[in-house]
Amino acid sequence: MPDFAYTARNMKGEMISGMLAANTEREAINILSGQSLFPLKVSEKVARQQAFGGRINAQTMSTFYTQMSGLLKSGVPLLKSLRILAEQSTSQKFKIILEDIQSRVEDGESFGDCLARYPGVFNDIATNMCRAGTEGGFLEEALDRLGQFTEQQADLKARTLGALMYPVILMGIGSAIVAVLIVFFVPKFKPMFDQLANRGELPWMTTSLLGFSSALQSRWYLFALAGAVIISVVYMQLQTEAGKRLFDRLKLRMPMFGDIFRNLAVARFCRVLGTMLKNGVNILKSLEISAAAAGNRVLADAIVEASDNITSGASLAKPLSSSGQFPRTVVEMISVAEESNTLDSVLVDISDGLEKRTTRKLDLMVKMLEPLMLVALGGVVLFVVVALLLPVMKMSSMMRA
Repeated sequence: MPDFAYTARNMKGEMISGMLAANTEREAINILSGQSLFPLKVSEKVARQQAFGGRINAQTMSTFYTQMSGLLKSGVPLLKSLRILAEQSTSQKFKIILEDIQSRVEDGESFGDCLARYPGVFNDIATNMCRAGTEGGFLEEALDRLGQFTEQQADLKARTLGALMYPVILMGIGSAIVAVLIVFFVPKFKPMFDQLANRGELPWMTTSLLGFSSALQSRWYLFALAGAVIISVVYMQLQTEAGKRLFDRLKLRMPMFGDIFRNLAVARFCRVLGTMLKNGVNILKSLEISAAAAGNRVLADAIVEASDNITSGASLAKPLSSSGQFPRTVVEMISVAEESNTLDSVLVDISDGLEKRTTRKLDLMVKMLEPLMLVALGGVVLFVVVALLLPVMKMSSMMRA
């Protein structure tokens, strides 16, 4: 039962503030009126997790789901399980959330509805699977699958970020070194080359390098301003629906990495949809949630269209195939699974296979990217060195002559 904060006047005109439990704001007002109080302000208490901010990490959530499932399978009642896990929680923020959920369940609110009060901690997948598990009598199984799902998604994210970390660091350090060379090292050679420059005999490479270095030194603020404007425009565009959709479309069309982005999004969609179907959530609700979970608006549009076709009695595979956004092998497997009524398990198998293949492909792409970046950085450094050596060699030959 929700808690409401109120401010009211009593019969003597005195201001009184406090808390009371009620199902709705109207019920809270009626309770106050029954106590001869004149309510001035009544509002539901702000969810306590907002006072602490932030999210709970995936490892904590995975552990919670797994331990909760284990306790329920061992015959421990729901309320006692929540109390035990709240006492054991090392996160003060999560402990307060679990205590609040325990209190609300004790007041008669369903477990799934309690989770829905904390959307920043328990996502739509967890909420709907727990609701279906509570109604169908298989909550412990739903929690166990949630734990596995959360762990797998966290592992996939960690592997992807880990694979990309080295190339990003390499590019950052290499760019910094090149910038230092151009800004601080190259200008020291300019006085040496003035004679060749006045005679028009300075090589074009050296002229270009000195000009760029001089511009970077004297007008660095213009480069900084241009960079800030570009970043701001891109950021503002990504806050709009059209900008997000365009970015998602560009990700799918990127050379080399487009297929990786597509396969990861399809794998997320298949895992979420398969997991929810296994836990008794109806297919339309499952498609709605899995479309958002895919993380790509272009694919989400195709999934929503497929959902509309299912409402009219069509299969899932046909609209996914006609969208052109899903790999042919995935569509064929979904089609066969629909005919054999094994869609939930096949979707999870598809996700497992896609994630393994994509992870291997990502590792290979990163290994190819590292030498390419080294060659590119080496090429820039070579350009700087040659641009500085050419006039030195020319001056040396002139002195010998």
